[in-house]
This record gives sequence, structure tokens and C-alpha cells, in this order.
Amino acid sequence: MAARRSSFVPQLLVLVLAAGLVAYLFLLPKGVVKPKEGKGELAQDAARTANRDGGGPATAGSKAEASSGPVPASGGATAQQPHTQASAEQRKELNALLARYRAAEGAGRLSLATDLAKQYQQVQRFDSAGYYYEQVAQARPGEQAWKRAADQYFEAYSFAATEERAKMLGGKAQGLYEKVLNENPQNLDAKTNLGMALMAGPNPVAGITMLREVLATDPRNEKALYNLGILALQSNQADKAVDRFQELVRVNPKNVTGQFYLGVALAQDGQKEKAKQAFQKTKSLSSDPGLLTSVNEELQKLQ
Repeated sequence: MAARRSSFVPQLLVLVLAAGLVAYLFLLPKGVVKPKEGKGELAQDAARTANRDGGGPATAGSKAEASSGPVPASGGATAQQPHTQASAEQRKELNALLARYRAAEGAGRLSLATDLAKQYQQVQRFDSAGYYYEQVAQARPGEQAWKRAADQYFEAYSFAATEERAKMLGGKAQGLYEKVLNENPQNLDAKTNLGMALMAGPNPVAGITMLREVLATDPRNEKALYNLGILALQSNQADKAVDRFQELVRVNPKNVTGQFYLGVALAQDGQKEKAKQAFQKTKSLSSDPGLLTSVNEELQKLQ
């Protein structure tokens, strides 16, 4: 999806392949789920919607540096990396950091790796950020170190533009989240993201099982409720989707994404009046013009 993070486009599932708590847990919804899409593609888009940041760089940072390595950020967006934006000053700073990193050794090199990761995050080259956080984690392993790397690969995975990249980045995220869970099996955010990454793999049932395990531990987990609701919509189980999204908005009445998809689920379940109420509630929660346009389109369908 080539829209900016703050915009609301009419389709959720527009990629080719199988695949926040800051102000809210989730970004505004990206559109209505199309029931014929594959679960892997749905998992990737649900992952995107459920995380604050967007974009996926087309760098080689998710591969071993010896192969081709992370590359500096480009000046503008391309078809392969539609969300990447770097000013001339940012590019200059990144190039200087890269040169210092390659010349450094020991603790100084690790410090520069962290600085590089943060800079790559700022220009939305998430797999390169993940690569450098992974270098730090390998030298100083621990739950949070592994998770920083995993989260960046997961961001890149959720916006991968090709099936090959989604598999590569999803695989990287899976391996790193497994290291997080080896350190702390109760890290539910890592477990939820791992479940979503698994949805694009050869055993999507394992991903669904993991999301259900998260809810068994924390029935109020917003991200797990959201993702299971989206998956229920995709599989034409509108009644189950209604249950998930109703619980989500009970847990957090201000969750805009949950409220929107509650309306979608109710409409698909034939509960038109309740769907209208859910969409009107969505409008009361946000003034985002893209969101309002999509809500109005959904309301028009219910006339």
C-alpha cells in the first residue's frame, strides 16, 4: 500500500502476497477486508494496521551484511519503498554514521549500530534498522535487545511489496521473536506479532493458535482481539468477528479501528441498524478525513 500512514484508503488488502500504543494501540483502519484474499496476505495487512509505523524499505539490511548489506536511505519514495523519505541532511548523516560504523570496533561500534538503527527508523527503512539492532543483540543478548530487532523486521514485513520479501522479513521476525520468548515466554506483544508473522508461513494454524493463547492469558489484549477479528472477517465468519470487535471496543471504547471494523462485521452479519450505530460512533471518535470518507461509503451501502 503506497498511502501515507495518516491516510485512510478504501482497501485494506492491496498487496500481492501472503501477508500502537502511542496515542492508540492501532493505526486508523486501512479499509474494508475483502473476503477472498488469502490468510497470509491478510496477516500481513493486519500486522500493518495493528502497528503504529508504516512503510517497508527495499534494502538488503535483512540479509547478512557480507552479501550486500544495508544501504543508505534514498531521497524519495519509489514503487519498492513507497514510505521511505529522507532529506538531504538525513542522507548525509546516515552516510557519515555508516562510515564511522565500518571503521569502529568494540563498544564504539555497538553504540554506532544503535545510532544507525534509530536513524533508519526515522526514515522508515525498518529492515535496515532491524539489521543494526540485531547486531547489538548478538553482542549483548537479552529480551529487550532481541525485541527491538524483531519489531523492526516485523514493521518491514508488514509492508513488504513482494512475496519473496515478505517471506524473508517474516522469517527474520519469527526467529527473533522466538529468541524474545525464550528469554520471557510471557512477553505477549512478541507472542502476538509472532502469531501474525506465522500466518504468512506454511502453517497459519500455528499463528491462530498463538493469538488464542495470548487471549487465554490476557482476555483484554487489544492487538490479539483485533487480529482475530480481522481473520474472522476474512474467513467469512462475521458473527465471530462481531464478537471479537465488540469485546475490543468494550476493552477500549476509543479504539477507532475496532469501532470501524465492528461496523463492517455487523454489516456483513446482516445487522444493518447496529452497523449504522457503530459507524456513527466511529465518526464521533475521529476527524480524520480519509476515515470519514470510508465510513460514509459504508453507511451509503447500508441505505
